[in-house]
Amino acid sequence: MKLLSTIITSVAVACGSLAATAPAFAQETEAVQQGTETLGEILNRGVLRVGVLGAFKPWAFRAEDGSLQGIEVDLAQRVADTLGVDLELVEVSSANRMQFLEQKRIDLIIGGMYDRPDRRELVGIVEPAYWASGPTLLAREGAITSWEDVKGKPICAKQGVVYNQLIETQFGGRLLAFGGNTEGKEALRSGKCVAWFYDDSSIAADLASGQWEGFAMPVDTLFVNPWGAGVPLAERDGAFGKMLSGLIYGWHEDGTLIELEKKYGIQPTKWLADMHEKLVYDRSYLTE
Repeated sequence: MKLLSTIITSVAVACGSLAATAPAFAQETEAVQQGTETLGEILNRGVLRVGVLGAFKPWAFRAEDGSLQGIEVDLAQRVADTLGVDLELVEVSSANRMQFLEQKRIDLIIGGMYDRPDRRELVGIVEPAYWASGPTLLAREGAITSWEDVKGKPICAKQGVVYNQLIETQFGGRLLAFGGNTEGKEALRSGKCVAWFYDDSSIAADLASGQWEGFAMPVDTLFVNPWGAGVPLAERDGAFGKMLSGLIYGWHEDGTLIELEKKYGIQPTKWLADMHEKLVYDRSYLTE
């Protein structure tokens, strides 16, 4: 249990500062003490159980040999290595991942989960986000060079997506909505529209598949939805949550996440580049 004691002590020091008031320090210390349960269980078990999606290439997917691989699998391994324990990957879905965490079937979610206020009531979402995604375009290379190029042109999209209206209201394009992704993207291939409007994580996965040669994401995302790692709610401000927060800050600062983009053939994203640059020059998070 020496490692657990070291982690608890380090987090307790990080939680307090010379400027902290006594009540605030007491509240932080109590949170640290309450947040050691999961860490203790993981270290005693010798295994970290991480929930990842199983069909979300290149973030988590089944390889030909049946093993789970991908960006989020690599990140899960880094957490396990930090704790000095083995990694057990548990395949989850967007429908059951939070339930698995609440039921203690997993210790941690690293599974493409948007950080939303309603989810924060159920799960301890760790800051900062380790990834982010948002709406952008898939188009043939050279067909679109800026969002202004959308004006007056047909743009394919999936029916029911909340941000679809932006194509017409903000950029003056002509929206062609389809019932599913396959139909919409086939319409793009056949020339019925000049671009496919959807989440950049899905488009990045398409481009990484090797089946979209000659296509690209030619513009930045309009806005980003952060992806958060999730721990049990009681652990968010405790030792486990603080440790994960420190790791994720480190992944941004040292370029780990940018290297994973390269490893899995994903087009570089502005959000990751901006986070890396910010943390290289601003290390105030180390004293927060």
